[in-house]
Amino acid sequence: MKTFALAAFAVAVFIVLVHFQPALVARLSSASLEMEQRIDSLVSSASKKATTHSGERAILAAAAAYGSGPLELGQRSQTTECVAEGGLPDSECTPGAVFASATREIICVSGYTKTVRNVSVATKQKIYGAYGLSYPQKSGAYEADHLIPLELGGSNDIANLFPESAEPRPGFHEKDVVENYLNHEMCKGNISLAFAQQQIAENWLLVWQSLSQDQIRELRSEYAN
Repeated sequence: MKTFALAAFAVAVFIVLVHFQPALVARLSSASLEMEQRIDSLVSSASKKATTHSGERAILAAAAAYGSGPLELGQRSQTTECVAEGGLPDSECTPGAVFASATREIICVSGYTKTVRNVSVATKQKIYGAYGLSYPQKSGAYEADHLIPLELGGSNDIANLFPESAEPRPGFHEKDVVENYLNHEMCKGNISLAFAQQQIAENWLLVWQSLSQDQIRELRSEYAN
């Protein structure tokens, strides 16, 4: 009797397995696929963070190598037919200029930029005209931008001004993020003022590309008007 019962139980188990095996296999496959997707997502996230950290480390390493090196800016040698490309001004028309008296201690005092900002409408008309644009443009399309921003000791000299577009991106909105980042790092003492000025004058896009999406969100939130 026991032998018969065991045999019947074995048959029942076999029937159950045969009947439900496709569903079981499907569930296992689905779970396996979900796990693979989660792993891929984690690997991708870790890769992005590693790249970001490498980019930021590169900036800080360059700052350390630069040390207390002098700021080297060119002279304004062209006043017409200026051409901005990819968010960068014409270096012959807008090489950058700074206030010689602006130091870290002065710049990092809250409200500093309000005390030095002074760009007349006539000056804006000149710089727009130099780049072949009429002034004013449609609201939000361009801004009369300081290549080296006031918050990094840039001056209101015409050699430091150019009409920067919002589109295509990265445009002046993204440059604002870079300015805030460099000001933050400079005021914390992580980089020198001259290094920050040199970086943004030469190619601010390289700094933009080194920032992670998390950093960009934090900077935009911190410095939002």
